[in-house]
Amino acid sequence: MSVRHALRAVTILSAVAFATMPASGQSLRYANQGDLKSLDPYTLNESTTHAHLGHVYEGLIARDKDLKIIPGLAESWETPEPTRWRFHLRKGVKFHNGDPFTADDVVFSADRVRATGSNLQTRIAKDAKVVKVDDHTVDFILTSPNPILHSQWDTWYIMDKKWAEANNAAAPTPQAATTPSFASLNANGTGPFTIESHQPGVKTVFKANPNWWRKPEHNLKEIVFTPISSDATRVAALLSGEVDVIEPVPLQDIARVDSSPNAQVLKGPEIRTIFLSMDQVRDELLYSSVKGKNPFKDVRVREAFFKAIDVELIKTRVMRGLSTPSALMIAPQLFKLSGDFTRPKLDPDGAKKLLADAGYPDGFEVTMDCPNDRYVNDAAICQAVVGMLARIGIKVNLLAQPKQQYFAKVLKAGGYQTSFYLLGWTPGTSDAHNVLYDIMGCRDDPKVARGEANLGGYCNKKLDELADKILVEPDTAKRDQMIKQAFEIQQKDYGYIPLHQQALAWGVSKKVKLTQRADNQVLLYWARIGE
Repeated sequence: MSVRHALRAVTILSAVAFATMPASGQSLRYANQGDLKSLDPYTLNESTTHAHLGHVYEGLIARDKDLKIIPGLAESWETPEPTRWRFHLRKGVKFHNGDPFTADDVVFSADRVRATGSNLQTRIAKDAKVVKVDDHTVDFILTSPNPILHSQWDTWYIMDKKWAEANNAAAPTPQAATTPSFASLNANGTGPFTIESHQPGVKTVFKANPNWWRKPEHNLKEIVFTPISSDATRVAALLSGEVDVIEPVPLQDIARVDSSPNAQVLKGPEIRTIFLSMDQVRDELLYSSVKGKNPFKDVRVREAFFKAIDVELIKTRVMRGLSTPSALMIAPQLFKLSGDFTRPKLDPDGAKKLLADAGYPDGFEVTMDCPNDRYVNDAAICQAVVGMLARIGIKVNLLAQPKQQYFAKVLKAGGYQTSFYLLGWTPGTSDAHNVLYDIMGCRDDPKVARGEANLGGYCNKKLDELADKILVEPDTAKRDQMIKQAFEIQQKDYGYIPLHQQALAWGVSKKVKLTQRADNQVLLYWARIGE
């Protein structure tokens, strides 16, 4: 390292130390590679953002330490009819500003989460009616049965109708917004912590809510979050004791952290799948040397890309053995028939022939969009993919950006402006239907939210038909067979290139006790210090 770079690292670390000085009482200092850009809970459907905001906001349901559904702001619910769900709300709950929580807030939040600009529109079907029965009872009336309606509602956070309307925040803040809204800079939830201050890119301070309706399991007075994009600086801050928790620990630093006297790495399997996909809907591919057509509409080109990617090399070289190569777009622990699938073999020569047969004997040029601060070694994975595709004549121009810029470009609000991309997905329902609907579903019907996270526009109507049947099928064995059929369809289409499930790696001070969930949400309301 040069003297200049060394001085820069010291300066950054000093800034971190200043920003995270502990206050009186139990102050937990947390650093993540990514930033918390917006406090609006409907701006970005991303697990790290959900975790941050889950300290402030709450859903009608919650998930426990084992990801089981438990009551949240709704104390109970039932289905008096197959197409009607009734939720009984907790009484006496107040928002942080003192406003009472009522059914009006649920109805408002249901409308807001489905409005233009929301990145969580799949939480509630557009044609569902949300009806206030009384101040503490709400009915959700559906056009067809949905036995897993509430399975993603732990991250559908309920907002204060009165507060939002009074502050011109009735509409959600789009990810691509260039001007911050009131809701993106301020928060008013019912959760265990309040927001004392929020400086995007610098620091966010959470204070324990003394009036929380639930009995706290944590012993914290505050959480100080500081984004630290530099791997080296983030690890140095943990080892020096200047922060208490970091996520993620760079794979190359796991042994060093584990051998330190004051910190350790919490490890475990994650249910997130990291994958590649490409634009399969535009007639002319963006950001490409090919003009007048889209090569990714040809299944032979998609198959060639798939067979050029060496997932075992990514595992050993990039992930240092801490990944599980995947044949499917879902983690094996979430679908018991995943063992029936095998990944097509690595075949660069076969890939070249496929490209030639498709009319691209010399390959072509394309831009790849990739986050550089969202997943474990995300930019390094993309760089490895660039090299692998170069072997079959594909020149990939890598555009690796911080997640804020990346998501603003590639998501719906940004117009799905991507030709080839890397993404990670954790099924919010812990169920295969979520992947089939949100990621693989056709996005060609503006009346439904199907395929909202389908950035490349992959579409197979037979898969959609199966997904709709899967949603309402009560027989587990029949349902699993239909899920298998759906994945077989997608596999033959080569619509996606699953890579792996990454491993969890959280760096934690030995004075801190944390609960690590398989969805990789760092939820500090279970943290305890000094015990």
